[in-house]
Order: sequence, then C-alpha cells, then structure tokens
Amino acid sequence: MTHEQLTIVIILAGVFIFFLWGRWRYDVVAFSALMISVLSGVINSEDAFNGFSHPAVITVIAVLVISNGLAVSGVIDRIAHIIVPPIKSLFLQIFIMSSFSAALSAVMNNVAALALLMPATIDSAKKVKRSPALLLMPLSFGSILGGLITLIGTPPNIVIAHYREKVSGEPFSMFDFSPVGSVVAVSGVLFLGLVGWRLLPHDRQAKSATDDLFDINDYLAETIVKEGSGAIGKKIKDIDEIADSCDVRLAGLIRDGKKILRLTKTRVIKEGDVFILKAGPKELDTFSHKLGLEIKGGEYDRAMLSNEDVTLQEAVVSADSRVIGRKIGEIKLKSRSALNLLGVSRQGQSINNELHKFIFRPGDVLLLQGDTDSMTKSMDRLGLLPLAERGFNIGKRRHAWIATLLMVGAIATAAIGISSLTVSLAIAALGMIIFNIIPLRDHYNSIDWPVIVLVGSMIPIGGALETTGTTDLIASGILNMSEGYSTFAVLAVLFIVTMTLSDLMNNVATAVMMAPIAVSLAHSLNSNPDAFLMAVAVSSSCAFLTPIGHKNNALIMGPGGYKFGDYWRMGLPLEIIITVVALPMIALVWPL
Repeated sequence: MTHEQLTIVIILAGVFIFFLWGRWRYDVVAFSALMISVLSGVINSEDAFNGFSHPAVITVIAVLVISNGLAVSGVIDRIAHIIVPPIKSLFLQIFIMSSFSAALSAVMNNVAALALLMPATIDSAKKVKRSPALLLMPLSFGSILGGLITLIGTPPNIVIAHYREKVSGEPFSMFDFSPVGSVVAVSGVLFLGLVGWRLLPHDRQAKSATDDLFDINDYLAETIVKEGSGAIGKKIKDIDEIADSCDVRLAGLIRDGKKILRLTKTRVIKEGDVFILKAGPKELDTFSHKLGLEIKGGEYDRAMLSNEDVTLQEAVVSADSRVIGRKIGEIKLKSRSALNLLGVSRQGQSINNELHKFIFRPGDVLLLQGDTDSMTKSMDRLGLLPLAERGFNIGKRRHAWIATLLMVGAIATAAIGISSLTVSLAIAALGMIIFNIIPLRDHYNSIDWPVIVLVGSMIPIGGALETTGTTDLIASGILNMSEGYSTFAVLAVLFIVTMTLSDLMNNVATAVMMAPIAVSLAHSLNSNPDAFLMAVAVSSSCAFLTPIGHKNNALIMGPGGYKFGDYWRMGLPLEIIITVVALPMIALVWPL
C-alpha cells in the first residue's frame, strides 16, 4: 500500500467514525475530510472544489427546489386528503399510505414527501383510534423505497447516474432505475402492510403516541396576583425571566375576565391579574412563593392556551433543524421567533421539567404556542415540521397546476431527449420562481444545503479513491476473499456491505465511496459495470435498521414514540427481502 493509498484510507475511516459518532453534522465532517485530503496532497488544490460544479450537485438542488414548489403549491395536500382517509382495515391503511408515499418519493425528495404526509397520517390514525406508531414507520420506509424507482427519487441515484457517465460516457436515464426499483418497492410495501407492523413491540402498537405526548391538564395552572404580590408593577419581560429561572412557562394572562395570550414584553402586571402557567407542581410552588401569588385550582384543556390570534402547534425537529444540539436559552425562541415552548416529548416520553437544560435532538416533538399568522414562518425558519394539517390554501389552486406541469414537462423533455435531465430540472426549478410558486425570498431556504455540501465534498474524495489506486486495491481484497465464488456471489457481497454501511452513515457518502469500488470489481471480473452500479444505487438507499441511517427514520422517532431498537425489528426482515428480490432483478435487467 502506497503512502497516498494509506492516507485516503485513514481519511475515509475517519469519515466513517465521525458519521457514526454523530457529534458533528455530516456536511462538516465531509468538508473537513475534503480539506484534510487537500492538505495531505491526496487531492490537488485546483481540483478541491470541482465537486460543487458537478452535474449531480445541480440536479440535487433542482430536485429540492421543485419538491418544495410541489409542496407549497398545495398539490400534495389535496391528493393526500383524498388518498389518506381513515380506514378501519390496518392492512389497507398501511398499504395505501405506504404506496402513496413511495409513488410520491419517486418524483420528489423523499424527506419532503414524508414531511407532507405525516400530518395527514397522524390525523387518520386519531380518527380510527389507532396508534400512529403502526403507520409512521411503514410510511417512512415506503418513502425510502419509492426513492429507488427513478433517478430523482433519492440523491444516491443521482450520484450513481452521473458516475456512470464518467466511466461509460452516458448517465443512467430517468427510468433506468424503475425495473429493479419498482419490484423492490412493491415487495417492500406488501411486507410492511402484511407483516411489518406486527413486529413492533406491543406497547408501541397499543399506545396512541400523539394523544399522550402532552397532558395539558397535569401541568396547566392559574395563579392570582393578589394584594402585595411582588409581580405588581413588573413588566412581562421581567416575569418571563423569573419564570425561566423557576422552569415555568408563562402561557397567557387573564385580566378583568378577558384572556390575553399575545403578551407584549412591556405590558405591566396589575393586582387581580391571573397568570396562565405551564409548570410542574414543585416549579409552580417555587414561582408562586417567589412572587407572592395565589394558586387557583381547576380543570384545563388546550383551548385555554389558544384563541383566534394565538395557536398551539405540535412540531417535530427535522434532521437539519438549526435547534439541534442547542438549549432553549441559546436559540431564544420567545424573543427571536415569537414562540413559547410549553413542552417536549422524546421517544414518546413527555418532558415537562427542567426544560432550560434540555438539548434538542432530531425527532423531538415540541409543543409550541405562538401567533397564528407567524407560526408557520417561524417553524420553517427553525427547521420544525408541523404534526397537524395546515389546511388547503385555495389561493394557490392555479399554482398547483403550474407546479405539476413544470414537473411533468421536465421529465418529458428529458425522456424524449430534448435536453439533459439536469437542464430540464433546472429550467423547471427556475419556473417555480418565475411563476412565484416559491417566493424569491424563500428560494434558498428550500435547498438542503448540508446535503449539497456533503455531495460537493465527497465527489473529489471519491475521485481520489480512484486516482490513488485504492479502489483497485479494495476490489482485489474483496476478490481474494471471494475466490472460487461466482460473479453473482461477489455482487451479493457488494450489495450487503453497501447496505450495512448505509445503515451506519449517510447514504450519499456511501454511494460516492462504493461506486468506484463497484466498477473496479466489475472490470476485474470482466462483468457488466451497470449491474454493479445498480447494486450500489439500490443498497445505499436502503437504510432501515437505525434512526440515524436516513433522515426520514429520525423524523418519525418522536411522533411515533419509537425506541432506537424498534427499527431493526421491522427493518432487518425488510432488508433481507430487498436483498433476495433486488439481486436476481439486477442480474435479469442488467445481465452480468
């Protein structure tokens, strides 16, 4: 092994370890690895940023913009309202929703597809008094499976398609993935509806997770500002500071019998005012004693905390939310975003005490109180996704048709060869802006920049694997271990290794690293490189064993009340089925 080969292997081992550790976000890890590769001389400095101008990066950006256009135009909301009704048959409900999420993910980003369908799915579960845990994991897995069907369904397909252009002169087309991906997706969805949900623990099947996340009555109270109270004459901002120190949330005020939920910082407290508080018994006692307040008993519900101007919203922390790894005090929810955090749920367990110490993670569910008009914009800015349907925007009906036509037009022009898929998608993304489907101010917010940095950083590293001869070295090692076995067996080893890596690290990084190894293996065996690349494309997108393997798995963890170990129960047999189905299909469609 040469010095350069040893260096790139050490860098990739570091990437794997840091991805698995999860302390640093994957885009930071990938970019750091790129810089280390340049400093160590493995990648030439003039080639360091070539990945960011790669067609795969442009394609991913265009797909993300188009996906957001389809979302904000209301296209998906209208279809979901029809496709995801409450159904008493659990098999039918899972089958319909998983199939729809798979179909949707075939033409748009699968994370966006899940985010759009999750509120309708939870609402559907509530109406038939069914645990959302039975539906959300199949929904997530269905959306991942659907990404296998087309080139634009998932970023690994885009990476593999453009890598094929590098090695053979022509990329995979839009529907080259469909013969294998469709069969795998259908097999997976049938498993989810017939068997998959039965493998979840019984307590997850029985528990109505979203109904039990936040028990308002247990933690809501009223306190009266009596004569001589230390609160008299203080401003709301002063009361908030004292409340925060006592781990109490001020949710509103009653004055002269009128409920006031939109509290300005400068409002002055008077004798006879009644505070509406969310706090545990101990915290409530501390706060009341400190300000000389009288605790008032009663029965409460969520209506107490909302009116026509102020609303309550449950939201889930997305995988790329800016609140991840931070405490409430650091993000200043109330002062910067006009949001009042009333409760947090993690893995189905409500957390109401010591919220000032709480550090946010992906999949956490938050109970937020805020202005009705600005709630959506504030959540979007923070990377929080709603768990309740927002309703249809009638004014966007024209935009829905335009967004659909732009998407269909992009696929059609690429399919008949008028332009490349990258150019067609870029034009459709531009159309989303020209027709004001996506306001110009929100254009860049619709792009998942961590993914773009990841792809742009990993492409040169993948290239370094080839230029240093490391791919041939790894391929030789695999062939030596597989000596005496058939080409199909080597393909199976590649498939299983890639799928395992994808469960532990980002799927795009997995595809970038494994693609050159796959081609090297194919050449060494005098076999069809397309079959080996297709094996990497399918297996790198199938991450079902852990919540960290795919963003969608992390997204459903809180709303479904899942534990870390729940994923392999349904995911392991699904991955076995995918392996058994995909490998013969690959060999059939792309003869070895």
